Amino acid sequence: MKPISSLILLLLLTYMAQGQNRPETVSDSVTNLDEIVLTERGILKNAKGITVSQRLQTEQLERFGPVDIASSVNQISGVYMLSGALNTNRITIRGVGARTPFSTNKLRMYFNNIPITNGTGTSELEAYDLQNLGAIEVIKGPKGTSFGSNLGGAIILNSKAPEVGSTQLTNEVSVGSYHLFKDNLSFRHYGKDFNLSVSYNHLQTDGYRQNNRFVRDGLLLTAAMRLGKRGKLDVLFNHIDYNAQIPSSLNATDFQTDPTQADGNWLAAQGFEDNRYTLAGLTYSHRFSTGLSNKTSVFYTYLDHYEPRPFNILDEYTNGFGFRTLFEGERNKWTYTLGSELYKDEYHWGVFENLFRNNNGNGSLKGNRLGQNREFRDQFNLFGTLGYALAPKLNAQLGLNYNKTQWDFRDLFNTGAANVSAARDFNGLLLPSLSLRYQLKQGSLHAQVGRGFSNPSLEETLTPDGTLNPDILQETGLSYELGGQFSWFNNTLQLHATLFRMHIENLLVAERIGQDEFIGRNAGETRHQGLELDLAYQLRLNDELMLSPFFSYTLNDHSFIDFKDKDDDFSGNPLTGVPKNRINSGATLRYKKWAQLLITHQFVDEIPLTDANTLNSEAFHLLNLQLRSQHTLGKHLSLGLNVGLNNIFDTLYAQSVLINAVGFGGSAPRYFYPGNGRNYYAGIRMAYSL
Repeated sequence: MKPISSLILLLLLTYMAQGQNRPETVSDSVTNLDEIVLTERGILKNAKGITVSQRLQTEQLERFGPVDIASSVNQISGVYMLSGALNTNRITIRGVGARTPFSTNKLRMYFNNIPITNGTGTSELEAYDLQNLGAIEVIKGPKGTSFGSNLGGAIILNSKAPEVGSTQLTNEVSVGSYHLFKDNLSFRHYGKDFNLSVSYNHLQTDGYRQNNRFVRDGLLLTAAMRLGKRGKLDVLFNHIDYNAQIPSSLNATDFQTDPTQADGNWLAAQGFEDNRYTLAGLTYSHRFSTGLSNKTSVFYTYLDHYEPRPFNILDEYTNGFGFRTLFEGERNKWTYTLGSELYKDEYHWGVFENLFRNNNGNGSLKGNRLGQNREFRDQFNLFGTLGYALAPKLNAQLGLNYNKTQWDFRDLFNTGAANVSAARDFNGLLLPSLSLRYQLKQGSLHAQVGRGFSNPSLEETLTPDGTLNPDILQETGLSYELGGQFSWFNNTLQLHATLFRMHIENLLVAERIGQDEFIGRNAGETRHQGLELDLAYQLRLNDELMLSPFFSYTLNDHSFIDFKDKDDDFSGNPLTGVPKNRINSGATLRYKKWAQLLITHQFVDEIPLTDANTLNSEAFHLLNLQLRSQHTLGKHLSLGLNVGLNNIFDTLYAQSVLINAVGFGGSAPRYFYPGNGRNYYAGIRMAYSL
């Protein structure tokens, strides 16, 4: 990554040499550019039609410092991101995905219109630098249609865009606890027919725990250019290269006595993961008329992953590619979308002995090969929506998504009867939805019903001997939602409230029978229901001071309806892995336009850790403080400063948990990933504008 800084500097010098021809007025610029590039605050809603979604934009994403993406995401009611480390995250939406051990699945994720969820449904938010994101939008539940009908919903990431009519070079440097150092260098240009953003970022930290060092370099390039009067081409390139040590989870005793320690086996093996991830995509947009447009993307992804674990060494790489196209139109009282999405990937993975115990204390050592496999995975979505204005204030929208998934698993290691090659062709699923919205004078009411699905993960499809289980079915569910969005007092007071209920059948369970062995099966039914509230208020205290309190509350009343595990009946128990109550609240005090003081509070209720509900994690409160200021140093130069203190009272808490953990070799089960202790960060942002 060393040439990256030189590349950015070269781009800057090129544009300075050419000179800049700014539009005469901002309004003219917006009119002429139509929808080529939007300002960060003007990033449009991605959810189509009257589909309800929630968004975080730059200001909300910066509330917890430059690396704490989990706390940022957890501001959204109904969404909970558990983070065992910077590279170990699991996102659940309305309880869906809580049973996945180490990653995020059962939802779709997109970056600038490009699908970034792999062939088995796994998404990695940690592959994207928080400081490069202009907005995160969440569609909860299977109502997105155009963004899949997964039971968890969809998460849509948008990168920061250039400000209208500007060319800017920005460097933001952050330091903090645990030897944190982060640098984000970006160049953004907004021209009449061409726009460019290039960002290089470097992050390193020793982490809160032993064997917890994380080093990442990344390059993000986005560009947009006008092609004629009706066309636009967007270019996306994102590359991440990171190495992350793995401290793993702790048992209850170790968690209470010394949460900074790593698990003994992972420490002895010096376990880590090394990743190189690349995403490249082209998106062409064309407006045929004022009532019809199309957006088509083609993309390629590559992941090279190497991970020494105490029980073996995993060496894998994945090549993926696909396309996505979407037509949008309107005529009279009708609106419609029609599109399709194809994702194909080829997954190669091998497993080797780890001889760390014979390596004189030097950590992992690659031994004999234990397995070699290849898997071809195809997922196809065909989707469309049809909207109609039933009355001046009442709109309806029908949606239909068709999903087809195929896997072809090939054992390249074993021969004869021991070979476990197999293929799986899931039945196609039709997933309809219906949405209604009624416009009020100071807000709106909405109702939604939709059918969704979740594919099993790779682990859930395998039997203990490594063969594909032909009896595994996809999870399916029916979701109901009723809510409203309201604003009062000239939009200074805003309230979003939602009641939801979801019934899921063929619940997928990955039962751990070894350190790296799982049995997948369909175990029963669950009911997900709850309440989500989001409240924000802006109170002007005087001409110089503005107070902006906010409050977010989630009630999760999820339970097993019918769940039998061998001789045990867990029917009626609360769903494992989900806190019943969560609160995110805080207030921002602004002085004029250049200084603000922010205090935030997070509460997470206890989490059931076993299906029998015999063990829970402890509930916790976190309090954080941040001070930011912005200064203009001249016509072209600006300076931003920030300093923050997280976990002010040094609370001991589990930022992530494992459910139904099993101890091996007489050891106690390890349920807990400790969250960071009291920690600080500070940053400086210099921006030069032409």
